[in-house]
Amino acid sequence: MDVTHAMISPGSAGPAIPFRETGTIRSRTLAFMRHPIAVVRQNLEELPFDYPPNVILSADVALFMVGAAATIQRHSYFPTVLPVLAMLLMFMAAPLFCIFGTRPWPAIVGASAMVGTALFLIQPVSGDFAPFVLIVSIGEVAAIAPRRASVVFGVVAILELCAFDMAGHLHWSSTDVRLEGLPMYILGIALGWLVGVMMQYQRRFLYQEREFQEIRSARAADEERRRIAREVHDVIAHSLSITLLHLTAARHALQTDRDVDDAVDALVDAERLGRQAMADIRRIIGLLDAGPSKQAPEPGLEDIGDLVGDFLRAGLDVRYTAAPDLGAVSAAVGLALYRIGQESLANVVKHAPGGSATVRLMVDPATVTLVVNNTLPTGLPQNRGHGMGLSGMGQRAELLGGRITAGPFDDGWSVRAQFPLAGRTGPWCSLIGPAAAREGA
Repeated sequence: MDVTHAMISPGSAGPAIPFRETGTIRSRTLAFMRHPIAVVRQNLEELPFDYPPNVILSADVALFMVGAAATIQRHSYFPTVLPVLAMLLMFMAAPLFCIFGTRPWPAIVGASAMVGTALFLIQPVSGDFAPFVLIVSIGEVAAIAPRRASVVFGVVAILELCAFDMAGHLHWSSTDVRLEGLPMYILGIALGWLVGVMMQYQRRFLYQEREFQEIRSARAADEERRRIAREVHDVIAHSLSITLLHLTAARHALQTDRDVDDAVDALVDAERLGRQAMADIRRIIGLLDAGPSKQAPEPGLEDIGDLVGDFLRAGLDVRYTAAPDLGAVSAAVGLALYRIGQESLANVVKHAPGGSATVRLMVDPATVTLVVNNTLPTGLPQNRGHGMGLSGMGQRAELLGGRITAGPFDDGWSVRAQFPLAGRTGPWCSLIGPAAAREGA
């Protein structure tokens, strides 16, 4: 997140500032006169340096205090205007920035500081604060300029101090011991440069963190899209499979038996399942909405019996057995097993029409296992497929530390999903394929 976005918006400090749209000198000046604080805050937030406004203001306040101290030290030279002129040169870019939002260029900041320091040093005093103007300025330049440019400015600033020291204008004490003052000023310039460079490194790290955050957000969005795609696929595959079975039963009842009542019952069940599928799809798509919404609870292990009942009423020959105690299974694992069973039975309808299936749900002290076996009346399908169904089941199992195997078994097909219970997770793999199915089954 941009650090300037975390600051208070200009609108919170006062009315909206219109000069950005008009762009005329007169309108900008009037806007500053009416709302000076809001205009300055907006200009600070629009700087391209990504530093908090308080940091920028602190550096300017420090520079002003140092300049004011150097000016006060030269009270004996009054009424000369050199100290006042030095202060004006040091802040000559302030009106342009505060009123018109002109970007403070490093060259202007450095040049104004050097000229202002020179005007101060023309009138030497003991224990001079004037060189501290260069120390603060080198920190500002190093924070916004490339490293080579800031190094050049630092070297030129040191040369300026050396020149004034050789001319006898750099006094540190009343005894005029110049060798004690010059090294301290040079060390201060080096430290100011280091502070500015550290702030610039911090800004670069901020850019990197933004890029990493964007990458993480993109990955999270992709994973969410894949999850929603799996949910929609499971719902549609389940509902369409059972609906087609009901429609087939209704057609047979009308064509063969001329039984209108059976056909109507089948169509009513198909309509009910269609409406339920639409409600599930709306609920899943509603997860994309950021606003609050009323969501139905996710299905779990207790709903597998109803799922098998839907397929049974639709005409699929399926038998279901379950362990008596399912309380040790978590809700996440229960949802995964429900979706795996839903996809497996939908595949039976799709790939093994006329076959029979058995669903077994077993729980032992360490694991919970769901096994779906079905016969293949027409033989093994030529195209077993590698669509979203098998991959979705594998991803569900992998995310929860489970294992799934799917492939030929005896005279039919078997899907076996096994998950560790809470507190008994292990380094399991998600395997999908005939060889794995034979081993697991």
